[in-house]
Amino acid sequence: MRKQLFLILILLGTVHAFCQQKQLLYDLRSVPQALLLNPGMQHDFQWYAGIPMLSGISAYGGSSGIAVNDIFAADGLDFTTKIRDNAIYSLTKRDEFSSTYQVEVFNLGWRGRNRPQNFYSMGLYHEGGFILYWPQDLAILAFEGNADQLGRRFSLEHLKTRGDFLNVFHIGLNRTVNDELSIGVRGKLYSGILSYSSIGNSGYFVTEQGQNNLRANTIVADMALRTSGWDRIREVLDDDSIDDLTGIRQHLIKRAFLGGDLGVGLDLGFSYNLNPQTTITGSILDIGLMYHAGDPFSYTLKGSATVEGIEVILPDALLDPDADFWQNLVDDIEGIVPFGDNRNSYISFRPTQLYASLRYDFGQPGKGMGPCGCDYLSQGSKTPVYYRNAVGGQLYMINRPRGPQAALTAFYQRRFGNTLALKATYTASKFTYTNLGAGISAQAGPVNFYLMADNLLALRDVSGAQYASFQLGLNIISWGRNN
Repeated sequence: MRKQLFLILILLGTVHAFCQQKQLLYDLRSVPQALLLNPGMQHDFQWYAGIPMLSGISAYGGSSGIAVNDIFAADGLDFTTKIRDNAIYSLTKRDEFSSTYQVEVFNLGWRGRNRPQNFYSMGLYHEGGFILYWPQDLAILAFEGNADQLGRRFSLEHLKTRGDFLNVFHIGLNRTVNDELSIGVRGKLYSGILSYSSIGNSGYFVTEQGQNNLRANTIVADMALRTSGWDRIREVLDDDSIDDLTGIRQHLIKRAFLGGDLGVGLDLGFSYNLNPQTTITGSILDIGLMYHAGDPFSYTLKGSATVEGIEVILPDALLDPDADFWQNLVDDIEGIVPFGDNRNSYISFRPTQLYASLRYDFGQPGKGMGPCGCDYLSQGSKTPVYYRNAVGGQLYMINRPRGPQAALTAFYQRRFGNTLALKATYTASKFTYTNLGAGISAQAGPVNFYLMADNLLALRDVSGAQYASFQLGLNIISWGRNN
């Protein structure tokens, strides 16, 4: 049973928590959640408290190279033809299908009483998602078969997929060094809930002329599917004495709160004013790893095997008219194909992210978002200055199984007094070159609300979109205190 499960999961596995690019939120200084993207962001919060479960909700989905409309459009074309032309022979091993979500459980921040130049924050968020790289050779093999592919080696390396669902506990320090420089650090404790990965695969499948039959099929493989947390779910489903939903719920809750896989991570960031109107920022997020020791289970396919199909030797075969040649073939394959499994713990590295930006502020200058003693600033510079307008560029990079992936963003920001801030972006990435996004941050007394969405042009035809994302949240903010 586990051998069949291995084949199913390794061909259909799709989930990984690769983090969402948040170019609209990055360096939007009126929103506390921007500190999660750059712990060194300049800001003048006195304290804030996110509304539990509502302070930060975000999600995205993307596919490079294909959209839903390419397959399911009512254009009169044959469905199989569209599959062949738009997917099987159009996508490459670098194309991907991915999605992720994140929900903040709680998020708090406060300025130090005795050291007001220090701002502390802490919180907990849950995240999960998926990525699957298109298995180009395996898709062609599944679609066309191997009858007309004599001598072609179908690469098993094309299969790459990873998956995580986890909680992240974090605590951060943002320090105002002087009027020009702010730096920050954030420590993270990862609590893994469910995980699997299959990324270091190698080998091939080939069909050649056989010696004892017409064709010989050979597989040379070094493949693995590593999982954590899933095997216990299988045990619960197989155990008739345990209610399925109750058992699974108890298992997931335990693992969500430090009862499963554990890991540590680090975020670093800074903001530096080159002059009063020009600022550079940068951050590197999730420098960390996860140790998968809670309920690990790995499936392996390592070695080589050659099968020449059903072998019938006459006249000996006539002596046993009840012989099941097909079942004999299946038994032979299971006996020689090098399947295996183990419960070895393993380590995985988090998908490290990098943000950088250059911002130029202009227009009429104004004070910060509220009355401010601001004694965390240098003597003689008691009021933080904000300009009504800002333009600039941002760089985003993330470490992926097939190497770093980058996106470039140009943005414009506009402030309307102390109550409203807008940000518009244009982003170019592997998903689309027509990604226009917009975000709003509104302040009503101490209540802050923000809403952001990407790829707005695709709203005209969602089925033709290759990328979409949104972010929203509610916070209570104190912007400063009077002397």
